[in-house]
Amino acid sequence: MLNLSNIMDTIQMIDKQHLDIRTITMGISLLDCVSEDPRRCCDKIYDKICRRAANLVRTGDNIASEFGIPIVNKRISVTPMALVAGSCDTKNYVPFAMAMDRAAKECGVNFIGGFSALVQKGFAKGDEYLIESIPEALAFTDVVCSSVNVGSTRAGINMDAVARMGQIIKKTAYLTRESDGLGCAKLVVFCNAVEDNPFMAGAFHGVGEADSVINVGVSGPGVVYHALQKCKGQPFDVVAETVKKTAFQITRMGQMVATEASRRLDTPFGIVDLSLAPTPAVGDSVARILEEMGLATCGTHGTTAALALLNDAVKKGGVMASGHVGGLSGAFIPVSEDEGMIAAALQGTLTIDKLEAMTCVCSVGLDMIAVPGDTTAETISAIIADEAAIGMVNSKTTAVRIIPVEGKQVGDMIEMGGLLGSAPVMPVHSESSAEFIARGGRIPAPLQSLKN
Repeated sequence: MLNLSNIMDTIQMIDKQHLDIRTITMGISLLDCVSEDPRRCCDKIYDKICRRAANLVRTGDNIASEFGIPIVNKRISVTPMALVAGSCDTKNYVPFAMAMDRAAKECGVNFIGGFSALVQKGFAKGDEYLIESIPEALAFTDVVCSSVNVGSTRAGINMDAVARMGQIIKKTAYLTRESDGLGCAKLVVFCNAVEDNPFMAGAFHGVGEADSVINVGVSGPGVVYHALQKCKGQPFDVVAETVKKTAFQITRMGQMVATEASRRLDTPFGIVDLSLAPTPAVGDSVARILEEMGLATCGTHGTTAALALLNDAVKKGGVMASGHVGGLSGAFIPVSEDEGMIAAALQGTLTIDKLEAMTCVCSVGLDMIAVPGDTTAETISAIIADEAAIGMVNSKTTAVRIIPVEGKQVGDMIEMGGLLGSAPVMPVHSESSAEFIARGGRIPAPLQSLKN
């Protein structure tokens, strides 16, 4: 039962602490759009997306207005396009991305995800063609996002795919060099990708999902930060309990919005993803939460432990608030999207090596990191391999969204705008990993994959 205190707390969270619904994402299956004729397939893709998501933006706006809860983004995710386009008699998959782009713009959404391939154990024909098309697809579209899953705990790591993705990221950066490699901000490489993620750039609609579904992503770093200010000097038991209670409140709001959106759109409710996804706004930073626990600067010794506590407490609080918590619930650490992370990186305390350690205990991985434009494809592939190994061995989702910025060197700043923010160009190790990446093949699945 809600009381006046609960209502006032929620109003305070929204007005003063940056609490919002980060996204309502409609997942749409495109498996029934398959056709041998590429043009016919593109038409069917466009028609189904427009038909299913016609009222998504209006519904989100109405809910935001009626309930007084900011809903920042409305998005669409679709079946991995490699599965849909694989039956078509074409090697060029850029038109499929353009059909997605047109449909997303017609529906008025911010992003559409699902120009994706799942290659953790090998390549099908459609996977190879889609991966080759990624650079041009992201250069020629505005709101399309792409992802490739290169590993899993059950399958191991496809090192041929890892090597190829280093080259793809470099080509994408070059083709979008006029916008500081913006295409790379819409491309993520996964290990253990999940099927119900509402966040971009990695959202796609898994084949195990219903024909269409509503997933909601909630975000509230500012709320957690303000809550921790009330328990200064308290032991970590108190810190964890405070985060859990705060996460519970945030998730209940997300559950309410998700249920209402599902009802109004006559679409099944999927999950609430409680991810502390930061923004460039001051007061909406995961890094500042960690510093509130007692760290002078995010990235110093103790940061990984603090992040582990935060991530675990957020999940425990969320699970108590909803029977359908999923996606990537926890804490995100995208450098360019977090003003505290940006400050720590500029100071030199937060490095890529430290970020890699933090990905062992956070929700995703190395996210929105700018590196020098002369970083080799092999180095990028090796960074992807390291992250995939962390995900594979620890049975968790890890990812890499890295931006090699043409013409930029360490210390330069890039500007992405909006929620993507800005980022300092961070150094990578200069020693070569080329011989390691050239081996190819597959890193076998770990022993913990044998669970049957």
